[in-house]
Amino acid sequence: MNICVIGTGYVGLVTGTCFADFGVNVACVDKDSAKIDMLKAGGIPIYEPGLKELVDKNVREGRLSFTTDLASAIKNALVIFIAVGTPPREDGSADLVYIEEVAATIAKNLNGYKVVVTKSTVPVGTGSLIERIIGKEQPGRHKFDVASNPEFLREGSAIEDFMRPNRVVIGARGQQAIAILKDLYSPLYLIETPFIIADIETAELIKYASNAFLATKISFINEIANVCELVGADVHMVAKGMGLDKRIGAKFLHPGPGYGGSCFPKDTLAITMIAKEHGYTFQIVESAVEVNGRQRARMLDKIKTLAGPLKGRVICALGLAFKPNTDDIRESPAIDIVRMMVKEGAVVRAYDPAAMENAKTALTEGVVFCQDAYEAANGADALVILTEWNQFRKLDLGRIKGLLNAPKLVDLRNVYDPASMREMGFEYAGVGRGGV
Repeated sequence: MNICVIGTGYVGLVTGTCFADFGVNVACVDKDSAKIDMLKAGGIPIYEPGLKELVDKNVREGRLSFTTDLASAIKNALVIFIAVGTPPREDGSADLVYIEEVAATIAKNLNGYKVVVTKSTVPVGTGSLIERIIGKEQPGRHKFDVASNPEFLREGSAIEDFMRPNRVVIGARGQQAIAILKDLYSPLYLIETPFIIADIETAELIKYASNAFLATKISFINEIANVCELVGADVHMVAKGMGLDKRIGAKFLHPGPGYGGSCFPKDTLAITMIAKEHGYTFQIVESAVEVNGRQRARMLDKIKTLAGPLKGRVICALGLAFKPNTDDIRESPAIDIVRMMVKEGAVVRAYDPAAMENAKTALTEGVVFCQDAYEAANGADALVILTEWNQFRKLDLGRIKGLLNAPKLVDLRNVYDPASMREMGFEYAGVGRGGV
């Protein structure tokens, strides 16, 4: 089977590469010629553990190729995956301009039956929009099906999530399209992956509902952490007690500075806008968004409480990516908090294992980028952990203490145990850990 993946961003590149590893012939297409040239030369435009090795393997074995020639890729493919961006508009709704452009191009190059599949996260009704565009714009009378196949990839674990997913969601109206997509995913039958077969609108909403729920879960535990600080309770034990209830589960019950990245902020806003467009207020998700925004300001207050007024202070900031194992700084709480500290007059000495180059484009004033955690800590008045990279879990704390001007550590990811830190002579503040 030949397939085409339009867009070589995070979703498109991972999707195309993993399908190639299933044994399918994949053409990954992008209008950004510099990105395609990089991929052809063996470079990878994103940081994702294991992705380069998988790309190299499938290019070498002749199943994966990269091109800017969208017309040829469409004509040669049976299945066309749309994996272009859907950035938020000012009101939070998803901007479908790239989806519409791609749909029109597919229509003009339709030369036989195709299955056109949205991988991008799109509002309910986008599948119908694509159907209308292709039906109107195609010069012939070729049959086609539109389908929704949302992705559930976690940055840092994307390959594992594709190869061993919790579920595969397929939304389509035609049985032929469903059969083709099930055949495409047939390697997953061996590991008994659950398949959800639905209509297009249901499939589109499953993605938004999933991300909105997970974002709400994060905001909920952050609210609990704030209450813990007021009453002297330990949020770790509260979260453990909650998570052992199988109806709740332990995942995403980790307090901190709030959620970020390319999905949760965008998708929570989008689903509230979908609701508003149909005359409904999605109050729970709107509250989750509000809590997430407030949480970053609370973290700044926590830093100021321990370090003192920030004007003229030197602060060591460890972590800039929105989560570990990625170089993605989109909507990163760490970036926002660093900006807040700089605005208050601090000089920030920062280090991140993967996101430094991206961060340099976002943090242009008041930040010194360092080679490692120890250089960042040298001469700082306090250390703040903003992203829970594994490298930060096993720091030489004795060395860190000697490098800091004062042994003050603000642990916004609760990496370390408060009692142990105080035994070592640190002034320590975590999130929801009994009043600190």
